[in-house]
Amino acid sequence: MTEPQPDATEAAAHAPRDPDRLVRRAGLRGDPDQDQHFLVDDRVLDRIPGYLPEDADTTHVLEVGGGTGALTDRLLRVADRVTVVERDTRLAAFLREEFADDVESGRLTILEGDALEVDLPEFTACVSNLPYGISSEITFRLLPRGVPLVLMFQKEFGERMAAEAGTDEYGRLSVSAQHYGDVEVVETVPRKAFSPAPAVESVLVRVTPRDPDYEVRDEAFFLDFVKALFTQRRKTIRNGIRNTAHISGLSDPEAVVDAADEEVLRKRAGNMDPRAFAELTALADEHGR
Repeated sequence: MTEPQPDATEAAAHAPRDPDRLVRRAGLRGDPDQDQHFLVDDRVLDRIPGYLPEDADTTHVLEVGGGTGALTDRLLRVADRVTVVERDTRLAAFLREEFADDVESGRLTILEGDALEVDLPEFTACVSNLPYGISSEITFRLLPRGVPLVLMFQKEFGERMAAEAGTDEYGRLSVSAQHYGDVEVVETVPRKAFSPAPAVESVLVRVTPRDPDYEVRDEAFFLDFVKALFTQRRKTIRNGIRNTAHISGLSDPEAVVDAADEEVLRKRAGNMDPRAFAELTALADEHGR
């Protein structure tokens, strides 16, 4: 016996929205000057939600920079609720119209405003094609929330987030991001996947939150101390401590040098993993502040 087949209208109603058609319906072109590059590759869009960890809570997913809604559409298929933050008033209005049923049912909320300034709701995961101009600032607003993140970045930025100690890419960004979770580049996305095409390739990065295997008493001081030492990455830790008190906030850097192990003092910042930075920060906190 042959199984009945769904008719074409029903199948189309349940198919993911076509990203190129969404752009046409919105009547807006992406504007590189406004950091707008719409992701229009169906295959990439369909894969993105699947990069969340298997045990991720998708009760309430946040999307920063909804654009014309191609990713929003995919997120609504896996999440109970979605909140989109969109700065462009025209795109926010289009999203409310395009997804009127989901807005009406309460499954979709459109927050109009700058993601660096609006009050973000409580959310259980974040999946976003971020505006690259605010990549760093918004990432460090999201990381302390302790939820899974799948975020699109410029390739260089994403690779620096995931870099290991001792590599050329490893730096302040690597230590700071990996303080909050396990960071992985899960896919490289070509320029042609966007409209208009950006000047560089992009990557999707997954951050799986976890508690660090070290203790940090003062997180703000830890991050400032890491920042300070990486401004002197070509110098030894000894000289980095001495030269950056105006950044780290140390009142007695020489006391930290006297208390630190000689082997650590001979290293350079690029060869210190997050745990080593945490141990040195504790020493600096005790002896130098």
